[in-house]
Amino acid sequence: MISPWANRFLLLAVLSALLCVLIGAFGAHALKAVLNETSRHTYQTAVEYQMFHSLALLWLASYWQQSVDVAHQKVWMIASSLMAMGIVFFSGSLYMLAITQINWWGAVTPIGGVCFILAWLLLLVAVFRQKLRSNGRSHEDGD
Repeated sequence: MISPWANRFLLLAVLSALLCVLIGAFGAHALKAVLNETSRHTYQTAVEYQMFHSLALLWLASYWQQSVDVAHQKVWMIASSLMAMGIVFFSGSLYMLAITQINWWGAVTPIGGVCFILAWLLLLVAVFRQKLRSNGRSHEDGD
């Protein structure tokens, strides 16, 4: 059974990637003369992390739709949620920091970073669990 949440995260991933391209183009053209070098670098970091994690979220949702059994959907939902929150907090705060020059936005960025780290760690655990289950099955089958 395909989870409706997987479809929602798939849509979210595509919208985030689209928004990332638009924001990146806006920064490269409209903000080029406005932002100083440090702010341009901060903005570019936000764009890069948003795209990397939008693509990761796209993969997560696609894999979730096709391969995750009902018993393991919670792990994929949590990892997807953390990835999405990471995009909002990490990239969002860096965009705001670059554009507004209000330094307290930088205090929000680590929240997003922690969300990214937790999402990747959760996926690592899920991969190891899957590997252990696969090895257990192959030993039971006599391979």
